Amino acid sequence: MIASPYDKYRQSSVQTSTPAQLLLMTYDGAIRFVRGGLDGLREQDYQKANTFLNKTQTIVSELIVTLDYSFEVSKGLASLYEYINHLLIQANIKKEVAPAEEALGYLVELRETWAQAAKMALAEGADTANG
Repeated sequence: MIASPYDKYRQSSVQTSTPAQLLLMTYDGAIRFVRGGLDGLREQDYQKANTFLNKTQTIVSELIVTLDYSFEVSKGLASLYEYINHLLIQANIKKEVAPAEEALGYLVELRETWAQAAKMALAEGADTANG
C-alpha cells in the first residue's frame, strides 16, 4: 500500500515513463547517491558514505545487467560501468573523495549524453511522424 501522495506520484511517474526517461531517472539516482557518499566522506561520517556509495554501486550494477549486448556500444559501457564500480569501492575502502568524484564525473557525463540522445531520438521521431 502506498502511504503518501509523494509515493503515489513517484510510482505513477515510473509506471508512465518512457525507457529513456527511466534511464535518466536511474542516472539521477546514482548521481544523487554518489553525492551523498561524497558528503559522508567529507564529513568523515563513514557509515553515511558507505550507505550512499553502496546504493550507487547497486544502481551501476543494474545498469550493467540491463545492457543489450547486441549493440557494440554496450561492451564499452559495461567496461566503463565496471570501472565506475571500482572507483566507488576504492572511495569506500580508502575513505577518499577523489575516486568518488571521478565516478561522479563519469555518471554526470553519461547522463548528459543519454539526455541528448533521447532529445535527438524524440526530434527524429517527430520529423518522421510529420514527414
